[in-house]
Amino acid sequence: MKVLVIGSGGREHAIARQFKNSPSVEEVYVAPGNDGMKADAECVALDVMDFSGLAQFAKEYEIDLTFVGPEQPLAAGIVDFFQLRGLRIFGPTKEAAQIEGSKSYAKALMKKYGIPTAAYETFTDAVKAKAYVKKMGAPIVVKADGLAAGKGVVVAMTVEEAVHAIDEMIGNQRFGESSSRVVVEEFLEGEEFSYMSIVHDGQIYPMVIAQDHKRAYDGDKGPNTGGMGAYSPVPQIPDEVIATAYETIIMPTVEAMAKEGASFSGILYAGLILTKEGPKVIEFNARFGDPETQVVLPRMKSDFGAFMTALLDGKPYELEWSDEAVLGVVVAAKGYPGDVVKGSILPDLTGIESKGLGVIHAGTKEVEGHFTGNGGRVILVSASADTLKEAQVKVYEGLNSFEWKGFFYRNDIGWRTLE
Repeated sequence: MKVLVIGSGGREHAIARQFKNSPSVEEVYVAPGNDGMKADAECVALDVMDFSGLAQFAKEYEIDLTFVGPEQPLAAGIVDFFQLRGLRIFGPTKEAAQIEGSKSYAKALMKKYGIPTAAYETFTDAVKAKAYVKKMGAPIVVKADGLAAGKGVVVAMTVEEAVHAIDEMIGNQRFGESSSRVVVEEFLEGEEFSYMSIVHDGQIYPMVIAQDHKRAYDGDKGPNTGGMGAYSPVPQIPDEVIATAYETIIMPTVEAMAKEGASFSGILYAGLILTKEGPKVIEFNARFGDPETQVVLPRMKSDFGAFMTALLDGKPYELEWSDEAVLGVVVAAKGYPGDVVKGSILPDLTGIESKGLGVIHAGTKEVEGHFTGNGGRVILVSASADTLKEAQVKVYEGLNSFEWKGFFYRNDIGWRTLE
């Protein structure tokens, strides 16, 4: 089969590589991709929002399956666009993608169907939002309602911080239309984990869980980012908690969306937290998480292409997962998540891969035979091993054997489970 992956980041590279390693898949294209993906897929110079161009490519090249990576084209209705043209594509419709595209939609859905999540209120008026914050106190969480590239959430430890976040989002329109409405919710304490499921036509295939590190610096300090590293499995989350999350969150959410006339097909990402009352939802996404995908997909033993074909054909298929641990560390450009320095030359990455490590390209560009940084998160370096500790040691031995001028990475990915 021929597969087209839409997107250009680390998540899409991991998806493309998974398809490439599938015996059932002959060719993998990625649009637009990045220079570092060329060993795993053929890059196509089409923007993720160029629906007409992408559909035309899928038709001309007789693509059997288009798989959508990022949230923006999903929220804008790329799945509806392809389906109207009789093209096979995997992802939620525009209506179903609201589970990520509108936090107020997701919170209202959870409230209506009794799905456990933080208490909240929604505001379009900054004065009312700030009054609510002052009444509730801190810590408290302020979220832009719409898509904000993973940067629209402020966990405010003080009232002043929350008030500033509201002024930035509603007052200064920091995320444009996405922050004209904000959700203010209670701060939940506990261990966080990412629980992704592959969903289609009421069928739910849960994936192994992962945990990512959102803060930029060691010790979970500094500003929130898109994610500085991740690992799977998550030993501090017991199997019974995962089972409870499936019964009380994943399955009821899929059923609720069907009842609301917005049946979900695609990757349902549940960002969860284990509180004293049990697992609760922090957020839903309508696609694979980044960087969790880069540590979850390598644990899949099944043929990804054959599984996707069986799923869309309505045929049973049992997904198999490895017991191995995978841990990945993001190498980011200096300045990330703010103004980043682009153009720094990366070390020779074949040197890392020869040490048995995996390299996923998120934001790289090839210049005169060298890979250079071309974004905030540049690459992710991962290792598989029998234990997380062994995987962690392998990754950092590899990373620390090179100089990373113009880049930085956290030195403690996995610390929460390895203390």
